[in-house]
Amino acid sequence: MIHPLVLASSSPFRRQLLENAGLVFTVDPPRVDERQIEALPANSALDPVGLAGTLSAAKALDVSRRNPAALVIGGDQTLSLGSDVYHKPLDLAAARLQLMALQGRTHHLNSAITLARDGGVVWEFVGIARMTMRQVTPAFLDAYLARMGPKALMSVGSYQLEGEGVQLFSSIDGDYFTVLGVPLLPLLDQLRTLGQIDE
Repeated sequence: MIHPLVLASSSPFRRQLLENAGLVFTVDPPRVDERQIEALPANSALDPVGLAGTLSAAKALDVSRRNPAALVIGGDQTLSLGSDVYHKPLDLAAARLQLMALQGRTHHLNSAITLARDGGVVWEFVGIARMTMRQVTPAFLDAYLARMGPKALMSVGSYQLEGEGVQLFSSIDGDYFTVLGVPLLPLLDQLRTLGQIDE
């Protein structure tokens, strides 16, 4: 049985990726407080990969409860440097500090995707990309942030790889779509398995 597809996300990047892949869906942003979920005692021991999965599932389940007949796609991405988890910066000063901490080091982008139906998880997956940021000069960093402006605040890490953010890196090990926030190939494969899209 084919179910209506609903994307549980307000991210324009996720929406664009799914549209580009030819999926037909509606959008219903989740109403969850990510930091509140993170602070729950049950989640305090989660590693960054587990946290991404937990947040992704919480979003998918929240929207699934409002759309019981639909197959809901939820997603979340964490950025981890060792055991430290980074979030979207609040302002450009925070973005600069974040980029300074990441340069010359390898961090991980942990991109989780969850399918939920009738208030239960049907499938979940976490893709991991290893991102090595090059050393940049303070002048380069200032110019980059001046050009990016508010766009630097729209993603963890303060960069979008599909744009000028690619200039920050010396090497990337991982799936391109995982870097952008949706492990798209595993998702499409699962949708085919469920009969949602053509084989």
